[in-house]
Amino acid sequence: MRNPLPPVPTSLLDIEVAGDLRRGAPTARLVAAPADDVESEPLEIGGVRITGKAGDVQTVTGDGPRWVAGLGDGEPKQYRKAGAALVRAVNAALADDVDHGGRAFRAVQLALPEEASGEHVTELALGLLLGGYRFKVTGDDPKPSVRTIRLVAHDRAVEPFTALVARASVLAGATALTRDLANTPSNVKTPAWLADTAARVAGPRVEVAVRDEKWLTTQGFGGVLAVGGGSARPPRLIEMTYQPSGAARHLLLVGKGITFDTGGLSIKPADGMHLMRTDMAGGAAVIAAIRAVAALELPVRVTALVPAAENHVSGSAYRPGDIVRHYGGKTTEVSNTDAEGRMVLADALVYGIRRFSPDYVVDAATLTGAMKVSLGLRTGGLFASDDALAALVAGAGSRVGEAWWRMPLVEDYAESVRGEFGDVRQTPGGPGGIAAALFLREFVSGLPWAHLDIAGPARSEKNYDEVVPGATGFAARTLVELAASLA
Repeated sequence: MRNPLPPVPTSLLDIEVAGDLRRGAPTARLVAAPADDVESEPLEIGGVRITGKAGDVQTVTGDGPRWVAGLGDGEPKQYRKAGAALVRAVNAALADDVDHGGRAFRAVQLALPEEASGEHVTELALGLLLGGYRFKVTGDDPKPSVRTIRLVAHDRAVEPFTALVARASVLAGATALTRDLANTPSNVKTPAWLADTAARVAGPRVEVAVRDEKWLTTQGFGGVLAVGGGSARPPRLIEMTYQPSGAARHLLLVGKGITFDTGGLSIKPADGMHLMRTDMAGGAAVIAAIRAVAALELPVRVTALVPAAENHVSGSAYRPGDIVRHYGGKTTEVSNTDAEGRMVLADALVYGIRRFSPDYVVDAATLTGAMKVSLGLRTGGLFASDDALAALVAGAGSRVGEAWWRMPLVEDYAESVRGEFGDVRQTPGGPGGIAAALFLREFVSGLPWAHLDIAGPARSEKNYDEVVPGATGFAARTLVELAASLA
């Protein structure tokens, strides 16, 4: 019997770069919208008036292109939007052709505008690769989809464009793997499954060690054990290392790996709890990022840690009022068992810093609903103890199409994190996103550190740009690009 789960990692389409058009293959074209201050005759192709609006894909008949995708003002990000919209339109046309008895086409060629630069081609490739992503658990055969996009450069820059597309494919693969892991339902995605899958997909250059609950107990990972104690599925620590020879810098990545979050005894409302299968999106981004860094053979050492646990309700669940001792000895007063992410991250941060002595520390987590209120659903919250690292993260995100907004670590609230009965308080009140970041700062030993709160952009309910409903894969590309900038 065929496994109804989609394969992990997802197989993305292939993008080729060629010098000229091939006869007989379906063709698409990219068209920019006319500038507002320029008078010109409207463009018509096959009797269809072309808008050129970014992401607007129109189907035409007769000789010439079958699809025309708008580029708007032609900025690089509009190429990504156009590529994503185009691949969705092509897949819809392919499915319609097959439903009506037509012959399935699996390759489309796309003529690049003469003004397209390497940056434009990179963004276009990301859109094409990710816009058609699908994750569906079904017993039916998968719907047909285009397998190859042939970018036609008209004999200019074929070799440089090919290299850029290859790199974009690795970045897109990191985003897609993050989506795969986060979308997998939690009846399958136990902490052990996540750890085993990370080991399976890591690639030959990444060493993986999976630490079980006995090891966690021996080592004193009190936060992970407290959060995972309410579940029949015990927690894990996923430890991944990429250590190329000659690497001068060492980046530690830590990702929240809560494979399902009921809220524990401080239980969540039923509405929206089903989305908590994606509460390990930060951990997924970290797993995917180190895999991509190794695939690109970047000359920077990277260690990735994912504390994985289920936050469940049972007689063995941790309680509000408990005092938990973390790895390293610091204690936390628990006041809300639904603030579990910071509990597991605290253990992993201290362990990673003491065990590996990194130069930089970055954690990623769907941590606080407050960030969704502050920044909405398309921008990640960036907290940092170091201005240079904050600029590197924001710049990396900008280059790969992920938006970050730096949030303040307000020192006036720092004292509220100090505990009365323990060293620190888990949920001290005040602004939730800032308070959570200040809590985590207590565990980073003064190193250059950035905290990425992705509670908003980690999930989506609709298509936009290269994003599709479900897990978005947000942060994976930023982490890869950050490693590249450190290299």
